[in-house]
Parts: sequence; structure tokens; C-alpha cells
Amino acid sequence: MGKNLQTGERLRPVDLARGHGLSTQAVRNYEESGILPAAGRTPHGYRTYTPLHAGALRAFLALVPGHGHRTAASVMRAVNEGAAEEAFRLIDESHAGLRDDRRTLKAVENALRDLGPASPPEAGPGTTFIGPLAGRLGIRPATLRTWERAGLVSPRRDPRTGYRVYDETAAQDARLAHQLRRGGYPLERIAPLIAQVRAAGGLEPLEAALRDWHARLATRGRAMLAGAAELETYLRLRG
Repeated sequence: MGKNLQTGERLRPVDLARGHGLSTQAVRNYEESGILPAAGRTPHGYRTYTPLHAGALRAFLALVPGHGHRTAASVMRAVNEGAAEEAFRLIDESHAGLRDDRRTLKAVENALRDLGPASPPEAGPGTTFIGPLAGRLGIRPATLRTWERAGLVSPRRDPRTGYRVYDETAAQDARLAHQLRRGGYPLERIAPLIAQVRAAGGLEPLEAALRDWHARLATRGRAMLAGAAELETYLRLRG
């Protein structure tokens, strides 16, 4: 670790906090949690920071948008403990997660492209029950019941047995909900989209959602690049 960074310019907690819109307590919390190296102390016990701490704070805040708070904190703790290999492993896992998200998006787009127009609700052929439908989707029947309560799927009931019966329209809604859930969409956002698809008679309303998904992945990828640049600067500061 560079000696000049430990004995050079002294910074107060407020000096670190001011430039990032943080409170001084947040800076102290970051130090206590290992995100920043341990601060020096004045004879009266006040914390003193250096440009090294400022670099650590910049690196952490740059890592958060791309990797999330938990991973960013773990990366910084690993670096500060001298375990750079562990930090690189965490970053690799995060990049792998982004790659998987991109693959999921591609799979969702392909699946939605394969969804044809829904058959009228009264159609007899093509009906199925909850167990077989859940099996085809690779989910539990309880998940379909949850989606039904949330208004995503509307099966009818067999008048003799009371069993749920999914016609082609309900099955398509279930497939649509399944793909959007794979993309990380919460139930409360999926329900309005499915309602729009039903009203429009097609999948056009999902185009905006897919564009938003692409944009979010691109933003995250670029944030990872920015985080990597600040982390590299911090590693150089540490020598």
C-alpha cells in the first residue's frame, strides 16, 4: 500500500461524503463494514481519511449500479483484505449473471414470437388441466394458482368435477406470464401487460416491455465497465 496515501493529505468524513451526496454517517458505516479501509485517528480520536479512502469510495459507488450493493460490498471487502482473486471471482459471477439474463431475454423473445393468436375461449380442443400445463411450463401447480389469484390466468371450472380447465387462451396467458417471470417482471407488472395483450388480440403491447428490458441490460453492462475502471484505479492506488 502506498505510504504517501497513508501519511499524505488528510480528509475528514465530510470531505468524502460531500462529493457523493452522502451523509458522514454513511461514510463511517462503509468503513465499519469493510468497504473502506480502516481510517486513521487523531490524538483526540477523530477519524482521518486519505485519497486511498476516497478512491475506495469511488470504486464502491461505481460498482453498485452494475453489480448491486451486496456484490459491490463483497468485492471491496475482498480487495481491502488482500484477497483480490476473490474479488475477481465475484465480478466474474456477476458478469455471468448478466450473460444469463441476456440469454433469458433472447429465449423470451423467441418464445413470444412462437406464440400464435389465441383461440376463442369456447374452443374445446386444446384444453388441459393444471397438472399437465404446469408440467409443460416446468413450474408447480401452486404457481399457476398464484397467477390465477393475481389475475394473470383465468381458467374455467369443469361443472362436474370442479377442476380447473385451461383453454388455449388461458394456456397462452400462462406461457406469457411464465416468460415474463423468467425476465424478472413482478406479478403486478405482468397483469396489466397480459390485459393489454388480451385487449389488443396480439403481442404488440409487449414490444415496449422488451425494449425496456434490452435497455436495462445495456445500462447494467455499461455500469459494469464504469465500475471496472474505478476498481482498477483503486487497485493501482493500493499498489
